Amino acid sequence: MASGVTPLEIHLQPSQSPQETIQEEGSSSPSAWSSSFHPRSQSPTPRHYLHGSPRSFGSGHSSPSSFPSSRFSHPPLGSESSWRSFALRWWSLAGEPRSKQGQWIKKRKGWQRRRARGIAAWIAVVGFFFLMNWWMFSRLQEGSDGREDLFGFSNSTSRIVDNWSKIDKGKKPGRVMFSRLLALAAHALAEAEKRPEPSNLWKETLIPSASWTPCADQRNWRTSEGSNGYLLISANGGINQQRVAICNAVAISRLFNATLIVPKFLYNSVWRDRSQFSDIYQVEHFIDYLKADIRIMKELPVELQSLDLEAIGSVVTDAEVMKEAKPSVYMKKILPILLKNSVVHFIGFGHRLAFDPIPFELQRLRCRCNFYALQFVQKIQETGALLVERMRSNRSHRGPIEQNLLGQFAAKTSINKKSSRIVSRYLAVHLRFEIDMAAYSMCYFGGGKDEEEELEAYRAIHFPALTLLRNTTKVPSAAFLRSEGKCPLTPEEAVLMLVALGFNRKTRIYIAGAHIYGGKSRMAALTSLYPHLTTKESLLSSSEIAPFLNFSSQLAALDFIVCAAADAFAMTDSGSQLSSLVSGYRMYYGGGKLPTIRPNKRRLASVFLKNSTIEWKQFEGSVRKAVKESKQVQERPLARSIYRHPRCPECMCKIE
Repeated sequence: MASGVTPLEIHLQPSQSPQETIQEEGSSSPSAWSSSFHPRSQSPTPRHYLHGSPRSFGSGHSSPSSFPSSRFSHPPLGSESSWRSFALRWWSLAGEPRSKQGQWIKKRKGWQRRRARGIAAWIAVVGFFFLMNWWMFSRLQEGSDGREDLFGFSNSTSRIVDNWSKIDKGKKPGRVMFSRLLALAAHALAEAEKRPEPSNLWKETLIPSASWTPCADQRNWRTSEGSNGYLLISANGGINQQRVAICNAVAISRLFNATLIVPKFLYNSVWRDRSQFSDIYQVEHFIDYLKADIRIMKELPVELQSLDLEAIGSVVTDAEVMKEAKPSVYMKKILPILLKNSVVHFIGFGHRLAFDPIPFELQRLRCRCNFYALQFVQKIQETGALLVERMRSNRSHRGPIEQNLLGQFAAKTSINKKSSRIVSRYLAVHLRFEIDMAAYSMCYFGGGKDEEEELEAYRAIHFPALTLLRNTTKVPSAAFLRSEGKCPLTPEEAVLMLVALGFNRKTRIYIAGAHIYGGKSRMAALTSLYPHLTTKESLLSSSEIAPFLNFSSQLAALDFIVCAAADAFAMTDSGSQLSSLVSGYRMYYGGGKLPTIRPNKRRLASVFLKNSTIEWKQFEGSVRKAVKESKQVQERPLARSIYRHPRCPECMCKIE
């Protein structure tokens, strides 16, 4: 070198300690060493100016080779000079005092031990967290018999929470909504095992001081002769819509002084049931009970059976009579046809008679038809009694509502179980979430594009008017419909409501409904959080349910019985016909002891919108407040259904 300083002297400059020299040498990059060994390598590659050595200890600092002033950036010496330089460097390192080298090694080992202890402590903390999390979820499984539930899912709550987390991370497609709230609900159920249920959970909220008692069976008029002609009714819809049509037809027959022919049921593409009146209701009881009110016959007289009713203008469709038409409309438009042709045939007849203004006795007749004249056939009564008995764990319970719904089989149940005095309570939930309801609502339920296409295809077949409306008119968005409470509660929303209200994990729950849209995956939240959940299919043996298979209306009749007789009943869609009729039945026969949970979907929607941030206590309080207000039973509001709100002077009598 020009300065006369040897390579050895460069390494031993006063400004550098031996330890610093070792670190500097140890941090040299392989490329730098290569430039010293190969004479043809004139300079480092551009990479050396941008990146530190992968072998350096401090990743945040550059190696000496990173700078142009580094000794490795100088042009290399010849081959012999390179070997001499390497030998001198090796000799200088080998000659370092061993004591200083040992101190550096000890410090390094001490740092490694501290690092190992820190990692071990971190692993211990994380492991403890997961252990506690597992323990809390495992507590939810106590009391479970370990069998898979009726929907084919394990009763393990930890499994459903795990599935929710997977769905949130996008690892598994699904339709589960509100996964965060569902996880909070699982914790709430575990904590609730130590506390009693809310005192008002199984009670009806009563505001007025007066009580009401059934009295629609009382009459104050003479028997109608039915001399003005004959009324034929072909009712559409499901069993509950048909029930309303029957009672409205009874009232119109009395209004016209006409003879009613036992109604027929139209085949419905949604329900796909060919059951007729005699397959569901007792014909003889229907005729006999109402004989003091109207005249009823099973068939048209022979001389009228050959008439072409459409040709003579005696067929009246729903298009010709507005929905909830007043009696004056019938007297003006339909009675003249009856008087002229002696027969009128109503086709459809869905909700074609208003509730107000209606003459007092005519309104009472509608109540009498619904609560007394329509009795299920014995096959349905017997199986319904079996379902109620099994829901009560084979313990007897006989009240006015069981006696009305089950007839002689209610008495039989009570006699067979004399020794049982304690009644097992159960909650019935009408989960109105079949595909027809999901499609008709035009709401979104978290299933992505596949769900939207599936429901749109269903609408095109079964609700073409809705499809036309969507294609020609700007309809409200799914988000707007949900915010306005126009969407049926999903199974996830239903179970969150039940947990928030205070129903504990051991509650026996009967689920009414047909095929839930989404199947097992959609029901996973319910079945995991409430393992004692049953349906008619799980309570009955294959031979017991066989006579009802492929008859959706008869299966719905079984649901009607179990829901009406339940200690508490919860609906998920207030617009459902079954829920409306069941709640009215419970109000009429319950004596203020059969509560019905009617969720205010609009208020609940505003609560569910906060699902990503709301805390459980706040969610619980909001749900209870929303349900408490709708749980109160008051006198029937003007123009509301007497089938759903029978607490009115026309149907019930007030006792001060």
